[in-house]
Amino acid sequence: MTATPDTLGPEDLRTLFLFESLDPGQLDWLSARGRTESRAAGTNVFTEGEEATCFFVLLSGTISMRRRVEGTEVEISRTSQRGVYSGATQAFMPSEERSRYLNSVLAVTDAEFWVIDADEYGREIRTWFPMAMHMLEGLTIGMRSSQLIVGQRERLLSLGRLSAGLTHELNNPAAAAVRATAALRERVSRMRRKLAHLASSSVDPQALVALTDLQESAVEQMVKAEKLSPMAVSDAEDALSDWLDDHAVAGAWDLAPTLVAAGVNVDLLDEISDTMPPDLLSDGIHWVAYALDTEQLMNEIEDSTTRISTLVGAAKQYSQLDRATAQDVDLRDGLVSTLVMLGHKIKEAGVVLVKDLDPDLPRVPAYPAELNQVWTNLIDNAIGAMPGGGTLTVRTTREESCVLVEIGDTGAGVPQQLQTKIFEPFFTTKPVGEGTGLGLDISYRVITQRHGGDLRVVSEPGDTRFQVRLPLTDPGAGR
Repeated sequence: MTATPDTLGPEDLRTLFLFESLDPGQLDWLSARGRTESRAAGTNVFTEGEEATCFFVLLSGTISMRRRVEGTEVEISRTSQRGVYSGATQAFMPSEERSRYLNSVLAVTDAEFWVIDADEYGREIRTWFPMAMHMLEGLTIGMRSSQLIVGQRERLLSLGRLSAGLTHELNNPAAAAVRATAALRERVSRMRRKLAHLASSSVDPQALVALTDLQESAVEQMVKAEKLSPMAVSDAEDALSDWLDDHAVAGAWDLAPTLVAAGVNVDLLDEISDTMPPDLLSDGIHWVAYALDTEQLMNEIEDSTTRISTLVGAAKQYSQLDRATAQDVDLRDGLVSTLVMLGHKIKEAGVVLVKDLDPDLPRVPAYPAELNQVWTNLIDNAIGAMPGGGTLTVRTTREESCVLVEIGDTGAGVPQQLQTKIFEPFFTTKPVGEGTGLGLDISYRVITQRHGGDLRVVSEPGDTRFQVRLPLTDPGAGR
């Protein structure tokens, strides 16, 4: 068969790797129905979402394959390899509706293609390779379903791990606040009774005013009290207990720890003794102690509720529920919130956390909620790589036109022969049933496809670092 100027002959088609094993009759059929077409640099070969009418094979030039994500066109790959194919790649799949292009292809340079009608090509391929088409169809559908189900499972497992850690972290301050509130109610009740007893006694009103002033002074002093060593605390409690016993103050052993914790010393007790009649000294000191204890309990409640508020804020920052989908973000915020969410797991694993976050880190255009999922996967993997404890290092810095985020661990490392495989879907080094093999695949796709960045691993025993590089400019800008 002789080729016309806008077609390729059978022998020319055989030089394309896709067709090199076809028999002469099949090559003749393709040559008779295909044609060559040219595209100028900067023009679209076809556009994502349009009806997939043609199957394209690159003959010369450079093309860029792209996907539209959240209104932004992201480059998936760029190639000049002769014979690569694109377009109606699913034409062989039977469907009641016309299939559509799954991506866009742009001619980066002037490019030439061999082109054939999708419907005709798809029908003939099914005729030539019926068994292969059935198997490929089953594999395609099965992989798609498996990846969807396992991907959902991966997200649920990640959410479960974070929820468990967050629940534990919230439970501690919440329980502390509940205990402090119950104790505060009891202290306030005792304080009212002591005050009523003092008010009904024959105490000089001026002495009561002076005692109140001493109480306020003790509360102020408590805020400024320096933290004592265990030995110094023991000595101070012994000194106060002796003073209280010498002055017949009831419950010296119970009062001393509260007074020492508030920074009260013997000098202040002497001032109270000079103010109160001897028969009311015990009541006066108890009243001051209750006030100090109440202040301490209120501080504990404030600390606990602040901790809860911080955790809720971290969860809110992590999920980005109140933010737009894409924006200029400070990567440190997402990293810190993720570390808070995984804080319980880090402590349980006996891992030492080292944060080296550049204070002058520039903002980057990103999808923060998706990046937080990446940080979760990488940090969780790093913790899992150190079952006996170790050091987790989270570092950020600027590298020319991008920002580097590095998650490092001191675990056993990733063997050299596996470093090129760990980002593949379903690949995992964990025992059967303990990993989906999609965590790093999802992370890789989020970084490279969604953000136009790069994710790689540098590893040797005792020093493994996953490096994320994100561009400082929107990869979709100007397209």
